Amino acid sequence: MAHDPGAEITPRQWRDAGLLWQYLRLGHPPRRCDAAIVLGSHDLGVPVRAAELYRAGYFPTVVFSGAANRTRADRLPRGEAVHFAERAAALGVPAAAILLEPHARNTGENLTLSRRVLTGAGVHPRSVILIAMPYMERRAYATCRRRWPRTEAVCASAPVALDTYVRGIGDGRLVVEKLVGTLQRVLEYPARGFAVEQEVPPRVREAGRRLAADGFTGALIPDRPGPAEGPKDTAKKDI
Repeated sequence: MAHDPGAEITPRQWRDAGLLWQYLRLGHPPRRCDAAIVLGSHDLGVPVRAAELYRAGYFPTVVFSGAANRTRADRLPRGEAVHFAERAAALGVPAAAILLEPHARNTGENLTLSRRVLTGAGVHPRSVILIAMPYMERRAYATCRRRWPRTEAVCASAPVALDTYVRGIGDGRLVVEKLVGTLQRVLEYPARGFAVEQEVPPRVREAGRRLAADGFTGALIPDRPGPAEGPKDTAKKDI
């Protein structure tokens, strides 16, 4: 029997994870934009989605952004931007359409540094597609609205269900921890000036609190208790 990557997670925990998954995705319909920014990560499905959207004509220029990956450094030894760009090129995105930003270490830097790269290439977009992991859509959008408020942002990711995504990643616990950590940042980062405020339904907060109490804490901001708590420390640099 094949190994079930989420076998140790209970049905109730999966239901809670599903609530976070649904909330953190925005479901924006794709539309043509002036450029795309691909946020680096450990998920090799992200550049695949970028290539699909490029081939469909949704943008003429794409920035691949990201330095070394701390979650899966062994899979991306030369950095997220480089590996993602190579994957997209192998799937038909021409070199002339690709820009690299290999230094960003977090979502805020993905956007700030990618904007500099676009400006340096003579591209001044009024609209951008942010391509990321499915559960990063809301966080990427909120960060872009803070960092780049006059530019329209559309989010995109692979159109997959949570169970399918977990099978592709191969580590259910890692995915659930990332969901909890991402929700925490959605809640806390507006007060730190990193993102715009967004409404978070009480049942989503409760689901995040339960999962954190169950020990899914590997992606939480250091020294912070969980995603249902209010912001206290505004000095953290992990954005």
